[in-house]
Amino acid sequence: MVEIGYKLSSEEHAPLDLVSYARQAEDAGFTFAMISDHYHPWTTRQGESPFVWAVIGGISQVTADLRLLTGVTCPTFRIHPGIIAQAAATASAMMPGRFILGLGSGEYLNEHIFGDRWPAAPIRIEMLEEAVEIIRTLWKGGVQDYYGFFYTLENAEIFSLPEPLPPIYIASEGPISASLAARVGEGFINGGTDAEKSLVVFRGSGGGDKPAYTEVSVCWAEVEEAGQRTAYEQWPIAANKGELNRILPTPAHYEQLATMVTQEDVVEDIPCGPDPEVHIKKIEEQVRKGFDHICIHQIGEQQQRFMEFYREKVLPHLQ
Repeated sequence: MVEIGYKLSSEEHAPLDLVSYARQAEDAGFTFAMISDHYHPWTTRQGESPFVWAVIGGISQVTADLRLLTGVTCPTFRIHPGIIAQAAATASAMMPGRFILGLGSGEYLNEHIFGDRWPAAPIRIEMLEEAVEIIRTLWKGGVQDYYGFFYTLENAEIFSLPEPLPPIYIASEGPISASLAARVGEGFINGGTDAEKSLVVFRGSGGGDKPAYTEVSVCWAEVEEAGQRTAYEQWPIAANKGELNRILPTPAHYEQLATMVTQEDVVEDIPCGPDPEVHIKKIEEQVRKGFDHICIHQIGEQQQRFMEFYREKVLPHLQ
C-alpha cells in the first residue's frame, strides 16, 4: 500500500502557517507530513526558517491522526544528539504513536554556523551513526554516560520518555548512508536524488520491507506556465546536481548559483500546472522504483488550492 504525504517546507512558510497547513493536510486526506529542519532557507526569497521543534509542538495540538516526521534533522553539528534525543522524546509524548525522527548528515548551509569544520561525507555519516547510538542510549532511560569518538555524555538522563518511543528513519542520497539506514534505521528517506540506486542499496543491505519515503516537488497553478515560473523563482535548487546542496555556506551562494540555471533546468523534473495526470504520473514513477511513502512538496504560496486539487483529483485515483 502506498501512502501520500504533505511536505511542510519550513524554508517557505512562517511557523503558524506551517501549523495551519498541517491541519489542512490532515483534513485533505494526506496520511503523513514531513517537516524540514533548517537554520537558513536555501534562498532569501524563500524567506523563512522557524525552529522546527516549536512548530512540532503546535502541530501536535491541531492534528489528531496525521503522522509527522522530521525531514530531516541533522543531530551532529548545530545540535548535540543528546538534545535531539530529548526533543524527539518530547515530540513523541505530544503525538503518541504519530511522531517519527528522521535523521540525516546535514548541509553546510545550516550546520557550520558555530564554526564547526565541515568534513567529507563519509566522516559525516560516521558522526551520524554515533549520534543514533547516543539517542538510543538515552532512550533506554536512567543516567547515561557515553564517551565516543565524536561526542560525550556525562550524567545525562531523559525523564520525559514516551511509550512507545519514536522510530528513527535515516536519510540517504548515496550508498554509504543507504547502508547505514538499513543497519541502524527503522525506515529510509530519500530527498529525490539518486533515489532508485539508494533504495536498491538500502533493500540489499538489510532494509528488507522497512518503510521507504521519498519526496516529489510539484507546483500546482491554474496554468502550467505560472507553475513553472513559481518553481524557478522559489525553488532553483532543484536544478543543482551532486553535492552542491551540501557544501555552500549561505543563501547568497545559492542565489548566485541560481543565476547559472534556466527555468527549463529547474522544472525538468517538477510537475507544474493543473493537469492531475501529470502529477499522478510522477507519483507512480516513484512507486515503480519501490517507494511506499511519497511526500508531495508544493512549491510556493498556493498551498490551500494545491490541497483542494489533490483531495479532489489526485488522492482518490491513488487510493
